[in-house]
Parts: sequence; structure tokens; C-alpha cells
Amino acid sequence: MSLNPSPLYAAPDDWRAYSGVLSRRIFAFIVDYVIVALLCIPAAVVLFFVSILTFGLGFFLYPALFIIVAGLYFGWTLGGPYQASLGMRAMGLTMVRVDGRRMDFLTAIVHLALFWILNSVLTPLILLAGLFTDRSRLVHDLLLGTVIARTA
Repeated sequence: MSLNPSPLYAAPDDWRAYSGVLSRRIFAFIVDYVIVALLCIPAAVVLFFVSILTFGLGFFLYPALFIIVAGLYFGWTLGGPYQASLGMRAMGLTMVRVDGRRMDFLTAIVHLALFWILNSVLTPLILLAGLFTDRSRLVHDLLLGTVIARTA
């Protein structure tokens, strides 16, 4: 018997794992962005002191502070052991890859970036794609080969 260092986390085949996922995703999005906004407060304070130590160079990071905090938050949570952000965990969701591998930090960051890019280009009407695709997948899920499934 050998230890498998990379176990497969395959997407479930049962249709019940995907019922109600789209509405849960919307509520998880709201929870997650409230958390990111709250995390920006201590990050702004830390950045202020870093800016003083770097003679003002750190102040140039303030316009990108939300993007940096959101990227780190989603990278660590989606790429972490639960494969879900705190909002997704609260709504009973997890993100898995269709190929069966675990989500990693980079894939989570690319997922977030594609969401922001497609949402700015296609407007929030991008959520309508989830009504017509199998497993309620959105466009950025299809591009990256991920799926959101229920855990509860």
C-alpha cells in the first residue's frame, strides 16, 4: 500500500450536488466581499506604516489595495484545504476542478481575475450563463475547468 501524494478531488456526478448552486454563489459573493472590505482596513493601516518606512513609496499601493487583498484572500481560501472561501463555506459550497486535481493558489487567482474581467466586459448578466449550462457553471468556470458543488 502506498500513500498517494495527490489524491483526486473529482466533481460529483449526482445532480443534487448542483441544485441551488447559483443562488448560493450570489450570497457567498456578498459575504466574501464584505470580508474583503473588512480586511482592507487593517491592510490599509499596515500599508500606512510601510509607506512611512519606505519614504512614501508604499502610498502608491493604495489604489491597488482592494485587488491585492482580494487576490490573497481568494488565493489562500480557494487554494487551501477546504477548497472554498469563507462565504462559500457558509453557503455550503466548494470549488473543484473537472480534471480531479486540487485547486491551487494560482488557479484561484486566475479564476478571480477572469471573473472580474468577464464581469466588467459582459456586465453582471454573466450570471445568466449559469441558468443554461450544465452544473450551473459560469463562463469563467468553463474556461478554467472548475465547478462549484454543494457540500451540504
